[in-house]
Amino acid sequence: MRLTKFRHACVRLEKDGSALVIDPGSFSEESALDGARAVLITHEHFDHVDADRLRRAAEADPALEIWTGEAVAATLTGLPAKVHTVRDGDTFDAAGFGVRVVGEWHAPVHPDMPIIGNVGFMVDEEVFYPGDAFTVPEMEVPTLLVPANAPWMKVREMIDYLREVRPARAFSTHDGLLNDDGLRMVDRWLAMESDHQHADMRRLPPGESVTLP
Repeated sequence: MRLTKFRHACVRLEKDGSALVIDPGSFSEESALDGARAVLITHEHFDHVDADRLRRAAEADPALEIWTGEAVAATLTGLPAKVHTVRDGDTFDAAGFGVRVVGEWHAPVHPDMPIIGNVGFMVDEEVFYPGDAFTVPEMEVPTLLVPANAPWMKVREMIDYLREVRPARAFSTHDGLLNDDGLRMVDRWLAMESDHQHADMRRLPPGESVTLP
């Protein structure tokens, strides 16, 4: 499986000539969707879903399928694509990838703001993408896509999450609000935690790919 990081919170997974994209929001490159057969969306925030982009992708390929939670699915009813509503515990096949839904809620942002739904995705029992949450799956996580920066989190939570999940490898995501100084700070924290856990933990710059077992 090949994993490619796009800007902010978007990643693309490819194997056997098929591509699956997770959270192609407004901060990421639209090209992430080129040729994709399936899209997974964790929640409704604009940095994770862009309905206009999904519409253009579906018009280019009417066979495109989308899996997401109930709130997002309700906003995509007019798309020329098949939209599936999923919830915690569901399993399905998307473009040749086996997917398990893990998690229900977005991390708290502020007491004044209601907590919204957020579904995480475990893909091929290899890659776990939690969305905007610190959900700990009840299974081994070989590769964790760990949030690095957001209004709803701090660095300590990222480190605590890595230590609770203890993946074999972790690549940061959700970093589109950081300047170069902030990204260098993420790099340092991940390098220290990588040494601490004796695991491969690092940031992938946009456009960089890795091959997973």
